[in-house]
Amino acid sequence: MKHKLYPIKFQPILKDKIWGGEKLKTLLNKTTKLTNVGESWEISDVEGDTSVITNGALQGKSLKELLNVYKAELLGDKNYKIFGNKFPLLIKFIDAKEDLSIQLHPNGELAAKRHNSFGKTEMWYVMQADEDANLIVGFNQEMTPEKYLKHLKDKTLTQILNFDKVKAGDTYFIEVGRVHAIGAGVMLAEIQQTSDITYRVYDWDRVDNQGNERELHNDLAIDAFNFEMEDDFRVDYKTDKNKSNEMVSCPYFTTSFLNVTEPILKLNTKDSFFIYICVEGEAMIETENASEFLKKGETILIPAGIETYKITATNAKLLEVYV
Repeated sequence: MKHKLYPIKFQPILKDKIWGGEKLKTLLNKTTKLTNVGESWEISDVEGDTSVITNGALQGKSLKELLNVYKAELLGDKNYKIFGNKFPLLIKFIDAKEDLSIQLHPNGELAAKRHNSFGKTEMWYVMQADEDANLIVGFNQEMTPEKYLKHLKDKTLTQILNFDKVKAGDTYFIEVGRVHAIGAGVMLAEIQQTSDITYRVYDWDRVDNQGNERELHNDLAIDAFNFEMEDDFRVDYKTDKNKSNEMVSCPYFTTSFLNVTEPILKLNTKDSFFIYICVEGEAMIETENASEFLKKGETILIPAGIETYKITATNAKLLEVYV
């Protein structure tokens, strides 16, 4: 029997990371016995890490099963023509207790050729940052492959990287080919293409409890860099109440900021699913046949087939995403 679609919640997939901490448990109420929780994958169709539904009539079904049955009704017609039974986005919360490795992601062409994968364009929304916490994004000077490789060889890479101090609400757009790292003390929401391909170029010389360093991917990375990129990664956006304030619009996703203080009636004119990530407060999402509560640290998927819905809150901040 094919159930009528409704706002869907998924079981977070929690990841133990060498650099992870406690904030996803203490600030976002994620339940786990893991100690170094670095990531919570909120909606994922990555092979081996497929999200499972936790609410309503479809509880226990995976995102993959959902796609196989509902197809364009879930994704939207244009998205289904492009992606078929593959969900195009991966939504995460990340807590960096320690610095992440210096890394970058390949573009779609390289990722398809080398890994049979999408590229990994992504964006970050900082939810919490300790005092003096920073992000590394891009270089602090004009860069060439030769200059970069010399600094890599001399272990002076940090001298040429751009460090930005951050606070809650700061937003960054990380295009493929751009060097980056999340700094210690930052918790953020990440919206990205469905891909788990990362090229690690430097990992602060750290070792795991067996004394092993993590694998680096410098041979692959050198071709993946875009050394010509401009410093246009910081995202300026409005925070007008009770409307969608566009933050990032790229071929892979559009994300807006919603500051909800009174009921908003949403009409889906985009031929796409919508994702809401609650980054502050709590909200209620109501459709014709269902209502679902959304609190800070939770994510919900509105299938494309749902044409109208209402968001009610007195003080909630949401990220709204569609493709």
